[in-house]
Parts: sequence; structure tokens; C-alpha cells
Amino acid sequence: MNSKIIAVTLCALALAGTAGGANAKGCIKGAAVGAVAGHYAGHHAVIGAVGGCVAGRHLANKKAADQAAAAHAAAPATQPAPAK
Repeated sequence: MNSKIIAVTLCALALAGTAGGANAKGCIKGAAVGAVAGHYAGHHAVIGAVGGCVAGRHLANKKAADQAAAAHAAAPATQPAPAK
């Protein structure tokens, strides 16, 4: 019973840090996968969901950064006209 209270508290703290719709990218899918994995790894679905959410957000942020870098590299460089 005590471990369930700790798990719920950790989950609440983790989710409190992810408040906001725009920042949840990757969290829902990662939490679902983590919950299933945690359930099969010893009935730790809540801990798996929290870990999956964190991992999903990390991967989503990394993908967004990679896409932004690729878009920046593909954009033509704008240089001022030479002075006469």
C-alpha cells in the first residue's frame, strides 16, 4: 500500500511539471507504451507511464530540434548587398 502512495505521488509530481497542452507532445503516446511495458514488467504501470511520458517528450523535442536544424540548413543564406 505504501509503494502505491509513493508511485501516485511521483506520478502527480511528474505530470505537474508537464502542464500545458503545447508541451505534451510525445507524452501521451510514450505514457501509453510505458504503462503497458511497466505492467508486464512486474505490475509497475504507473512508473512505466511516467517514464514513458518523459522519454516521449524527450524524443519529440529532439525530433523538433532536428527538423528545425534541417530547415535552417536548407534555407538560403541571406546576405546584405555589397556596398558601392
